[in-house]
Order: sequence, then structure tokens, then C-alpha cells
Amino acid sequence: MHAIVCHASKDLRVDPQDEPQTLAPDQLRVRIARGGICGSDLHYYQHGGFGTVRLREPMVLGHEVSAVIDAVGSEAGLFKIGQRIAVSPSRPCGGCRYCHQGLPNHCLNMRFYGSAMPFPHVQGAFRQSLVIETHQAHRLADHVSLAEGALAEPLSVGLHAIQRAGAVFGKRVLVTGCGPIGNLLIGSLRAAGAGEIVAVDLSASALACAEKMGATRTHNLADGADALKRYTAEKGYFDMMFEVSGSAQALRNGLECIAPRGVLVTVGLGGDVSLPLNVLVSREIDMRGTFRFHAEFAQAVDLLNRQIVDVRPVISHTVPFGEAVKAFELAADKTQAMKVVLDFGVADLD
Repeated sequence: MHAIVCHASKDLRVDPQDEPQTLAPDQLRVRIARGGICGSDLHYYQHGGFGTVRLREPMVLGHEVSAVIDAVGSEAGLFKIGQRIAVSPSRPCGGCRYCHQGLPNHCLNMRFYGSAMPFPHVQGAFRQSLVIETHQAHRLADHVSLAEGALAEPLSVGLHAIQRAGAVFGKRVLVTGCGPIGNLLIGSLRAAGAGEIVAVDLSASALACAEKMGATRTHNLADGADALKRYTAEKGYFDMMFEVSGSAQALRNGLECIAPRGVLVTVGLGGDVSLPLNVLVSREIDMRGTFRFHAEFAQAVDLLNRQIVDVRPVISHTVPFGEAVKAFELAADKTQAMKVVLDFGVADLD
């Protein structure tokens, strides 16, 4: 088989690898069908890592994947060969103190696909064949395409962010940053009953996608940097803000728009930033981080299966996995692409 391997910055190859043969009783062998290119995949490709996390050995990329079951272990339960699934990349150990506290996304021994945080690195899922645990497999309804199934992972990120925020029903919500995560978050907020969703970005095409995903109103800050000023009157307008861009300026500007006792959830990873703490303190604003997900993956697949959230507007391109470099260069061009999906050659249902 072949896999998409990042050897270093700008050194991406489609390399041959041995196909897995051995299955434990509670495992499945799957043929990877579609894979979404994530921002972290792009960081590895463009920069060889992000922050203090650096590639120290060649690593298979990818963690947003759908698949078709190719073989089943003796204790695979109801899973059968030929079933179409979304694959959760979250593999906590189950034994550390955070797993015992019900915080598996903070597992000390997490084996999250395509991560250079530990060494040896956790190899990713952009490969033609993969062995997974049965708990990672979530069946897709017949009407859900394999490309949509691959977006269960980024949809889960938004769902976990909402869980961190608390009840959003009827609330006024600001979303800054309308890339794939931001737009899938908007779709989730709409499904959760948010009363008003205002989306902000610098890209007209990203904001057009936000409208399709359910944004009530959009503002392009490239056309006017003071577009949010109207929301700062009388100590702010929004009950909640989700900062998804990773921009320090977006965080500071949005903070001025949050009403007293509002909630700020930071989704984008922006590094060190300075904040006007006087605003945070005097308005009694809660600032909360959000990191990955775990239980939300099953919820994401359920929302896809029940057609509660439509992720299709976020998918902008599909590229054969053998053209990986082309796909990654396209994904890096935000003027053209929203979510680029790799096609690993597995046929979808008609």
C-alpha cells in the first residue's frame, strides 16, 4: 500500500508501506476512503511542525478520515466487511488520571493520529489500509457520502467547543474565523438553537460559506475594520464568542463586543497574546479553552446520519491522494480552498 508521509518542511511524499495483516479480536482492518486536510497537517507540511512541536522523524499525516471495513476480528460485534464508517482518531489510554476523571481528550498517553507531540511520533491515517479498534468505528448512513463522513472529525471539534461554552440556545453568538472549523461550528450552533450567529472573517468566500452553514449575519473586516464597533455599545452585545482564527487582534476586538457575564471560547491556537484584562474582569467574562474532543465524535456522526448538520458547503475540492503535494498546496491557498478532501480510490455509494 501507499501512505502520505511528511519527511520535513515542504518534503511530502507518497511512500510505499507494508500493509497490515494481523488483527486482534476487537480490531478492524479498513480501506481508507476519503481524508480531509487539516490545519495541523498543513503546518507539518509547510513548517515541519507548529509551536514547539517539530517533526523528528518521517510521519504519516492525517486524522480526518472515512473508510470501508475490509476485515473484522473475531470479537468485532455487529461490524461487517463492506460497511462504511467514519474513523475517530482519538485513542486515549483509558488508564491515566485524566482518563479516570472523564477527560480523555487530555489523556497523558494519547495516540491521536498524525501527531508529532510524542516521540516516536503517532503515525497518521492518510494511508490506503489501516487497523483500528472497534470503538473508533462509527457507521455512516447510506445517504451520507464518504467525503461527508471524513468531516466528522472537524465537526467534533466544534461540538466540543460548544460543550465548553455551555447552553447556546437562544443566545447571541459571535464567531471570528470562518475556515472549515469555524463554518462547521456555525452549522453546529444553528443546530443547537443559537438565536443569532454573527460571523467575521477577511475572506468573502469564507463568509459566503458561513451564510450557507447558518450564519445570521456576516462582516468582512477586509472591507471595514470597524465593522464590529456597533456591537461594543452598552458594554457589549454578544452572550458568547468563539475565536477560531487564532488571531490576537480578532480576540481583542471580539472581547470588546461581549456583554457582562458572557463566555469567550478560544478555539484557534494563536500562541502568546496580550489581552485587556480590565475588560475581562470588569464585565465578569468567562474565558475558556477547548482542545480536541472525544465523546463528541459519535454525536457528530449522529448529526450527519440524521441530516441535522449539512457539511457539504465546506467541501471545496476533492483530489486523488496520489497528487498529495498538489492537494496540500491547494489547501494552503485560502483564496481558492475551504476544505480539500483526498480521494484514496474507494468507490462511494451511488
